[in-house]
Order: sequence, then structure tokens, then C-alpha cells
Amino acid sequence: MKKYFIAFILYSAILQGISPLKASYNMNTVFFQRDTIHSFAGKVLDKSTGKPIIFATVFVTNTRIGTVTNSDGEFLIKVPDFLLNSDIGVAHLGYSTFRIAFSALKPEGNVFEIESAPYPIREVVIRNEDPLELLREAVSKIPENYSKAPVMMTSFYRETIKQNRSYVAIAEAVLDAYKSSYSKSTESDRIRVFQGRKSQDVKKMDTILFKFQGGPYTSYLLDVAKHPGELLTPEAFKYYDYTMKGIVSIHETMAYVIEFDQKDIIDFPLYSGRIYLDTENLAIVGIEFGISKKRIEQASDYLIRKKPLGLNVDVASGNYLVNYRIIDGTWYLAYVRTELKFHVKWKKKLFRSTYITTSEMAITDFDPDHIDKFKMREATKLTDVFVDNVADMEDPDFWGDYNIIKPEESIEAAIEKLSRKLRRRAE
Repeated sequence: MKKYFIAFILYSAILQGISPLKASYNMNTVFFQRDTIHSFAGKVLDKSTGKPIIFATVFVTNTRIGTVTNSDGEFLIKVPDFLLNSDIGVAHLGYSTFRIAFSALKPEGNVFEIESAPYPIREVVIRNEDPLELLREAVSKIPENYSKAPVMMTSFYRETIKQNRSYVAIAEAVLDAYKSSYSKSTESDRIRVFQGRKSQDVKKMDTILFKFQGGPYTSYLLDVAKHPGELLTPEAFKYYDYTMKGIVSIHETMAYVIEFDQKDIIDFPLYSGRIYLDTENLAIVGIEFGISKKRIEQASDYLIRKKPLGLNVDVASGNYLVNYRIIDGTWYLAYVRTELKFHVKWKKKLFRSTYITTSEMAITDFDPDHIDKFKMREATKLTDVFVDNVADMEDPDFWGDYNIIKPEESIEAAIEKLSRKLRRRAE
């Protein structure tokens, strides 16, 4: 389990959280320096149910510009003037890709209704009925399905900590990343904070104050095609049972759905979830997984490195989502989300606290032409605490022309509430 950890530092306790797991010169920068920028906001809904589609990819067609919808299905995308003759597209696992011209949109209030597009497994000829063999083949094809050369990535990253029903910490940043080639497994990615900000209600956590450790660096480690770790290696395969569950539509192609869970005989916590493989080339187009319910009661034994006497910590859930996007026939990392929920209780106290820690990262642009392999001393490390390395939130126009993940209304309200509290304390 150790390769896919996200660390959480508790000042009073230290927890090791489970996770299986701008570029300063790139297309966005050039566009935004030369052209007027237009913002478009809206919501993506399931056409049949009316429910919001969360974590759908929203992109400018035939470009590398994109973002994702938030947990309310909302999006905000910023587009340079010369691309307004293009279309906006929406893609999500199990749905037909949606397209509409920017000329048909309003700056705000756009609603996109997308249709589900499942494919019954019996209607498709499967090259191999053994899901494990499909996965082995998919791993062998990683060097040809993913980028064979380094690229620069612009990404937006946000992490939040919620205690019971209140947000107690929010931090976010635009990131530079040197994304190394998938054909060179020994070369590591390099990530640095281009611009960031935070808001913390530190008084809210007087008893136990904890922070993410690893932050943006860990999100890139969740690229399972680059870091197969405890999920997609020959050694890992023997710990899981696999089941073929059907075929769904994604990115205008079809993907096999392979379900997995740890074997009953495994006596330590691993994962369960679904892997999606392109039916044509077996590229890994997405994976969603979490700590298996079979051994989740043991997860704390593996995750807690240090804690004070009298403090009990129980892991309630750990969930992860990794999506990829195809550009000119090559697959790239597109979106990563992690969420860990756990209960904390002092033995002599009646009530317990529930903490939910979330991080999400969306790749908003790629640049294969202007490679900047910045020095390692500029890059973030697994031991870094992201919230300690960014400034407090002050300027409402802080992000300017950069594409970000649109916050939920509750997060926006929390940012304002926390900022007000911090201002009052400073006065």
C-alpha cells in the first residue's frame, strides 16, 4: 500500500492517508497575453434524470484547453478571442460526447444536457474474455498509447479539509508540471506552484490541527499509467479478483469496464473499483477505486504513523478518481480526485469529529513544444505541506485568465466566511 499514500499531518496526531495510490510558458500563457479572454459558465446535466454530472471533462475542441465540472456539475472555462469560432465539448464515462458552438452560448447560465450511451456487452466482440489478460495487455501497451516525449502541463489544484459540516481549510494553485515520457519509467515528473492561495480557520481545529502532506505531487503520483504501483503490476494482479462488467461510451469511443476487488484471503486492506480500457487500443481511459470494504476496519493500522495516547482514528472511506483525455491519438492525464473520510475521538470525550479531506486537480492545458525541465529544487516534494507554501486569499480577481475548477457554492461561501474571520482576527 505504501506507494500510493497521501500524508495527513495532525498536530497532536500524525496520519498517513491512503491513496492507491502553468508551465510559465505554454499555450495558455501565449493566448492570454495576446488576446481578449471570454468566460463561459454553466452546468452539465444527465438528460434523462436531470441530475448534475460531476467531474465531466469540458474542453475546447481541437485544442488542449479544458477543465472539469465540480461536484454540482458546474463549470467555468476561459477562452481566448480567436477560438470563439470553435466548439465546446463535454465528455464523461458512459455518455455520448456533447458539442455546441461558443457562438450559441451566454457568458453564464448555460445548461448542457448529455445522454447516456451504454453498450451491452453481448453486442460487442471482446478480444479476450479474461479481464486479467486484458489488463496485462493494457499495461504492455502503455508506452505506445501515452506520450512518448515529455510535455509541459498547466493544471489547477485544490485541496480542502472539512470538519463535520464546516470547511476549516481551503488552498488552491495553478501548477507548472514537467510531465515525463511514459516510455521512460525511471524519469520522474516535476511539479511546481506557479501561483497559489489559501484560507484557513485554524481556530476551528484547536484540538487536532492537521494538513495534507504531498499535495500536488501526490496527485501526479496517482497517474496509474505512469505509476502502476499496487494496482497494475504483475505482483499486484495476484491480490485481486477481476470481473468483466460491460462496455460504456467515453470520448466518442467504447471502453471495457473491468471491476476488481481484493481477494477474500488477503488479510490487509487494499482496493476495489473499476478500470476503463479503450476497446480499440486498450489504453487506460479512467479508473475509479477506493479502500476495499473487506478490510477497511484495518486501514487505520496501516495509515497511522503516530498519534497521542487516548485518540482513536477510524478510516470510514477512501475514494479516488483518475481520468485521461485523448489528443491527436495520444492519451494524457486529465483529472485526479481523492477523498478520505475518517472519524476522530478522544477516549474521555462523548462526541467524535468527522473529517473529510479532498484534493482535485484538472489539467487545463498541454504544451509539447516548449519544454522547461526546471530544477528539482524548484519542484514540490512528497514531504511538502502545500497549505504552508501559499499566501492568504485576498484578491477576488486572483486567477485572472487561468482556467480553474469552478467551486461549489458552499466552498465559495466558506472561503468568504473564513476570510472574514481571518480579517477580524488581524484587526
